[in-house]
Amino acid sequence: MDMTSTAKQIDFYWRPGCGFCSSLKRGLDKLGVERVEHNIWDSKADAAIVRKHANGNEVVPTVVIGDKGLVNPSAGELLAFLADNAPHLLPEGVEAPQPGKVGRFVGRALRS
Repeated sequence: MDMTSTAKQIDFYWRPGCGFCSSLKRGLDKLGVERVEHNIWDSKADAAIVRKHANGNEVVPTVVIGDKGLVNPSAGELLAFLADNAPHLLPEGVEAPQPGKVGRFVGRALRS
């Protein structure tokens, strides 16, 4: 059963020194997206969650909403995913950008 539509929070997995993590954090902060942050270097359990969603690798940032993991998403990709699957987690007044061809492909791949 898909738990995304009933997810209570956005879990953001990161590690110190990761430029992609910092970039995504800035983008989400700018948009007012609330999340629970998990430093994978502080917790073996958090690192294991990332490996589960990233084919055994510790690729960050990884964002988990319910039972779906997005590995190294852009802020736009995350907003589009939330709009389609967990709109209750979007900040009030924030609308997801309309995806281009790549974004539509990624969205279809994540839903399968």
